[in-house]
Amino acid sequence: MHGYELRKRLNLLLGTFRAFSYGSLYPALRGMLASGWIAQEDPADPAAGPATAGKRARIVYKITAEGKEEFHQLLADAGPDTWEDERFGVHLAFFAHADAATRMRVLEGRRSRLEERRERFGASLSRTRERLDTYTLALQRHGLESVEREVRWLGELIDDERAASADSAQRTPHEDVTGPSGAQSA
Repeated sequence: MHGYELRKRLNLLLGTFRAFSYGSLYPALRGMLASGWIAQEDPADPAAGPATAGKRARIVYKITAEGKEEFHQLLADAGPDTWEDERFGVHLAFFAHADAATRMRVLEGRRSRLEERRERFGASLSRTRERLDTYTLALQRHGLESVEREVRWLGELIDDERAASADSAQRTPHEDVTGPSGAQSA
C-alpha cells in the first residue's frame, strides 16, 4: 500500500492515541527500504494505480521475504523493551501473529513492570500528599488509578491466555484414518 493508506491503517490498528505523522512514517519507510524489508512496486504497475493529471504516481510498498522474517523476529522478542509504554501497544496490536509463550512473557512482563510502577507511585503519593495542591493530588490519584486499571486488565488477559492454553492442551488431535473415499486407510 502507499504511505497515506499505510498511515490510515496504522492509526486504525493502533488507535488514535498513537497517531503517526508523515514526518515519522516516511523516514521509517526509507529505512525499511534501505534494509530490504520492503520494496517499491513499479509505478507503471496497474495495481499501483495511475497518476492523475499533474500529480505523480503514489509509491506503493510491499513487504519482502526479509521484511516478513524481521517482523516475525520482532514479534518473538519478549524482553524488557516490549514491556515499556512505547513498544507494548504496538506489540499487543500484532499479538495474533505471535506464539502463546511470547504473548505470556510480554503480558506478565508488562504487568510486573506496572506493579513496580504502582508501588513507586503509591509510595511517592503517600510521602508528598500533604504538600500537593488539590489539582496536582487529583492528577497523581488519576495516574495511580490508571496504572491499577491496566494491571487488572493485564491480569484478565493473562487469565484468558492461560485458559486458552489449557483448552488447547486438553484437546486431543483427531486422527482421520479414512481416505478421501471414506474407506479406512492402512
